[in-house]
Amino acid sequence: MKKMLALLLVLTLVITSFAGCGSSSKEGEKDSKGDALKVVCLLNGNLGDKSFFDSSKVGMELVKEQLGCETKVVEMGFDNTIWESTLYDFCDSDYDVIIVGTYQMQELLAKVAPQYPDKKFIIYDSEVDADNVYSITFKQNEMMYLAGALAASLATDPKITNGSGIISSVYAMDIPVLNDFLVGYIQGAKDTDPNIKVALSIIGDFSDTARAKELATAQINAKSAVVFQCAAQAGLGVIDACKDKGTLAIGVDADQALALQKDDPDASKIIVTSAMKNIDQAILRAVKMTIDGTCPYGETEALGMAEKAVGLADNDIYRGIVPQETIDKLDELQTKIQNGEIKVPSAFDMSTDEIKALKDSVAL
Repeated sequence: MKKMLALLLVLTLVITSFAGCGSSSKEGEKDSKGDALKVVCLLNGNLGDKSFFDSSKVGMELVKEQLGCETKVVEMGFDNTIWESTLYDFCDSDYDVIIVGTYQMQELLAKVAPQYPDKKFIIYDSEVDADNVYSITFKQNEMMYLAGALAASLATDPKITNGSGIISSVYAMDIPVLNDFLVGYIQGAKDTDPNIKVALSIIGDFSDTARAKELATAQINAKSAVVFQCAAQAGLGVIDACKDKGTLAIGVDADQALALQKDDPDASKIIVTSAMKNIDQAILRAVKMTIDGTCPYGETEALGMAEKAVGLADNDIYRGIVPQETIDKLDELQTKIQNGEIKVPSAFDMSTDEIKALKDSVAL
């Protein structure tokens, strides 16, 4: 009898053990599938700008490839009447993290995020004060200081440009973040050449490439030696004007020479460098921290040269145009910015009158 009971006990344990293994295996599959974070990036514009939004897409591709997340990129276009409904649609979906960018999404996200406390939101190139929002801003003034120094150096070298001592910028709108670009650009140029002149033109939006080309052409006809564009999609019109006129351009947000090399090699050749925000890496970093549980939601992080989040594109075109002496000088300036020896002024710390005075100080 005792032997029979022992045998039954052993059989029971074996059956229970197999049942437990089967259950654990199924649950493990479910957990594995459930662990894949779902991340969506809503673009308040369109892909194909070879700049800001394309860099965001690259970031999402890195999130998928390196972190194993389920990702989606949505082009909302430039019609801002659909942005709110699209944001709500994804808030009501099963996406875990919703990413948006630029000041144009700031007010909308500030309204929507508190209504969805269980969702995580990331906004880049702007900031929103909410417990479930992680905000990323960039110290664009720092990279633009180098861009201004480079432009001024080239504009006074008749072996490379027309030697006019005039540089320029065509930018989308008169808004704080773009003024921060210009403050760095002008200050870097002035510190390089106190006699430099800087022509400035405003497009009025981020999408009108024809208007951007018209303004850039006018600047070039007025002897601008180097044109910096800061206008997202519209900025392609600036680059087109520079290509037609054989004038050097400075791109923005991504390495635009590299981005255009295949589709428009002639345009690529006149982009001496680009003032880059490493948006792709910032998105990857934010999602990785979210997965690790270290992302500081409810806070804003300002990323600059010290964090290697901004800088100038260094490629074969840059090194083929810019003299080594100038490259060395720019490297020195970058080191001084990184270690705090050079403090680049920011439009965010200046009054409207102070920004105007700086622009007027270099006007033609």
